[in-house]
Amino acid sequence: MLFGKSLFQSVVDRLAEEQAQEEPLPEPRFRIDGLAASYAPERVPSAPEDVDRRREAYLFLMGDDDAPQLAPEPPQPENPSWLDRLSIEDIAADLAIAAEDDRDSLQEKRRAFARLNHPDRIHPDFRNQATTRMKVANLLIDEALSRCRR
Repeated sequence: MLFGKSLFQSVVDRLAEEQAQEEPLPEPRFRIDGLAASYAPERVPSAPEDVDRRREAYLFLMGDDDAPQLAPEPPQPENPSWLDRLSIEDIAADLAIAAEDDRDSLQEKRRAFARLNHPDRIHPDFRNQATTRMKVANLLIDEALSRCRR
């Protein structure tokens, strides 16, 4: 105890004295310093009528010659001729698997066929045909690989 007070009480008294000596904080002001008193920020209306009115005014100033043109529709993609070759014989001819092919050459043929026929590389309208071609090609290559292992 310091001079008849506990340590805690002396700290509380000192904090109370420091708080009384501090200057009070100024009241918050809602005026922006440096701007005239008549300043009022522009409000941007969110009503759809105002947006339409602004668009019409812009188009009016552009004139008829500068009217925005709509982009033409993209042409329909053509079906590659090789995608119609869906029979096992046609796909086997495209792969050109030979009896003397080893594992590495068969894997390279698989990759080359996939570069051309993989469904992710084909327009969405023709993905079913590409998927069929890939399934048959993978079957044929897997069979050839199983013969190589023996």
